[in-house]
Amino acid sequence: MNNFKTAAISVCAALLSIQAMNSKSNNDFNYVVDNFADIEVLRYQVPGFEDLSPNQRKLIYYLTEAALAGRDILWDQHGKYNLELRQLLENIYTSYKGDRNSTQFKAFEKYLKQVWFGNGIHHHYSMDKFTPDFSRDFFDSQVALLPAAKRPANLETLTDIIFNPQTLAKRVNQAEGQDLILTSACNLYDEGITQKEVEDYFAAKKDTTDLTPISYGLNTRITRDKSGNIVEQTYKSGGLYGEAIDRIIENLEKALPYAENNQQKEIIESLIKYYRTGNLRDFDAYSILWVDDTNSQVDFINGFIESYGDPLGMTGAWESIVNFKNVEASHRTEVLSNNAQWFEDRSPVNPKFRKPEVKGVSAKVITAAILAGDSYPATPIGINLPNADWIRAAHGSKSVTIENITEAYDKASHGNGFNEEFVIDEPTRQLLDKYLFITDNLHTDLHECLGHGSGRLLPGTDPDALKAHGSTLEETRADLFALYYLADPKLIELGLLDDPDAYKASYYKYILNGLMTQLVRIEQGKDVEEAHMRNRKLIAEWVLDHGKVDNVVELVKISGKTFVKINDYDKLRTLFGQLLGEIQRIKSEGDYEAGRDLVEKYAVKIDPAIHREVLDRYANLTIAPYKGFVNPVYTPHLDNTGNLIDVTVSYDENYIDQMLRYSRDYSPLTNK
Repeated sequence: MNNFKTAAISVCAALLSIQAMNSKSNNDFNYVVDNFADIEVLRYQVPGFEDLSPNQRKLIYYLTEAALAGRDILWDQHGKYNLELRQLLENIYTSYKGDRNSTQFKAFEKYLKQVWFGNGIHHHYSMDKFTPDFSRDFFDSQVALLPAAKRPANLETLTDIIFNPQTLAKRVNQAEGQDLILTSACNLYDEGITQKEVEDYFAAKKDTTDLTPISYGLNTRITRDKSGNIVEQTYKSGGLYGEAIDRIIENLEKALPYAENNQQKEIIESLIKYYRTGNLRDFDAYSILWVDDTNSQVDFINGFIESYGDPLGMTGAWESIVNFKNVEASHRTEVLSNNAQWFEDRSPVNPKFRKPEVKGVSAKVITAAILAGDSYPATPIGINLPNADWIRAAHGSKSVTIENITEAYDKASHGNGFNEEFVIDEPTRQLLDKYLFITDNLHTDLHECLGHGSGRLLPGTDPDALKAHGSTLEETRADLFALYYLADPKLIELGLLDDPDAYKASYYKYILNGLMTQLVRIEQGKDVEEAHMRNRKLIAEWVLDHGKVDNVVELVKISGKTFVKINDYDKLRTLFGQLLGEIQRIKSEGDYEAGRDLVEKYAVKIDPAIHREVLDRYANLTIAPYKGFVNPVYTPHLDNTGNLIDVTVSYDENYIDQMLRYSRDYSPLTNK
């Protein structure tokens, strides 16, 4: 007993010291961690963590351990050879004895940082394979210096993957008219399996009369049996990725004693059951329990969720985010969710596509505690789940805005010269400075809380009818819903905005991004392929085209530079409403052809002159097109018997150290 008391006092003193240091550092927090290639790595704070109860901090700790345990899954989903390549590259990096400032080594280091950021050898946004700037001779010489045990047996294959631009060139191909599976390098389908085979396989499995359809293919990899028939390998304990899933389960079980209430405990138990069975009915049961929990302050997602990494939009990429509610900031999302029916009833879509009764729309602003899997290092700023349309209709959805992430973006961007280079005039720049942060957060709230949860499918419509374009069109629909209502006087009435012109800041930035500035993320001569970028381009190009008669939006030249000019914000809002009506019709009726035509006409091709200009103007700025994050470090504090008594958080780990630590400590599929 005395030993335990002494240990506890010692730990408490350490906690107070660390909290004091964190409090001091927060006043002068350095958000920027690293820069390389087209990437800027930031860090984010976790305000309020110290104010949680000890049990809540323990719960978060074990949930973050469960999150990090799944890291290898995503890497393997992204590419068959990613884990082997990561090991080889890290072995070269850590054992290198030469000049670390040499041109060849710095090029190698940049490549490794890119691979870490992409969770594999392909760019997280463009899906193109990274091109090494170091030489084949340098690589071969470093491999030769490795101990025999660290030289892979398939070295020739791995070397070809790194240096041959034609090998596994694109992780996810979305080009119309090609076999999307055969031309994609992701590891969701066995070699030689065709798009038609997979579509025919799932078409035969689906029961279109089922009112509670499972999300076919969400947690499986497609391969062939010995007879050559298409079969699914299920991600579960004892199945594919079983070693990693067992680590996830182990930490979820450790989290159970610290659940805030019985409802949260049942959610964790339900997720464990799903991971053990791999049964998607169990996943639906978990999702229903999860969406119904609006009482717990600590929350998390953990599983195979978003399908953007699948060329057919079916298999979920593994991801996790652990978070807790920002009670003060959640006021605005709670106001929106409480008025969800008002917004749905007045949506500018055909009434037959509206929900007659909006159920279970809950929303909150959260503080992210850890980002993992497909949400790390690049992360969303908002989430709306579950994705199953029937669960949304019957049970509702849960929406979050991750405000400590948006705040980190905002703080890191101050003074970077973007507005001076791309925003048309000083009054518009002042408008953005004054209102963009709040209106962008409101846009995210509306997008996630109401947009994704709005509308309904007509009876008999296949939720997957829009096929490869489904993700783009769904994001378009949610963005349009948010844009339309961002200008509604209802937001003034609800006290969420105090200036009827505030929405113009978000409108201007959105059109500027969709028409011009997001193009910096794409290499000259290539098409737009990522779903969110296609969504923004579709909306911006459509309103530019359809607003020509009234000159609603135009591109103007000033001193030889192109700028976006919005001449009529009211008519722009009307155009957003018109396009929302059509997108909702397409989804509600499953009109694949109409959806495909919109995407192909407005969302894919780029004006080469505009593209070149954007790239040149960005080159004069020190702004990375893409940003991501390192995570905080959570330190467990134990008593003399090994029991967890508290957890502290720190923010001093750099990008390289974090990536190497994760590979060392969270690689159940690699370090077998």
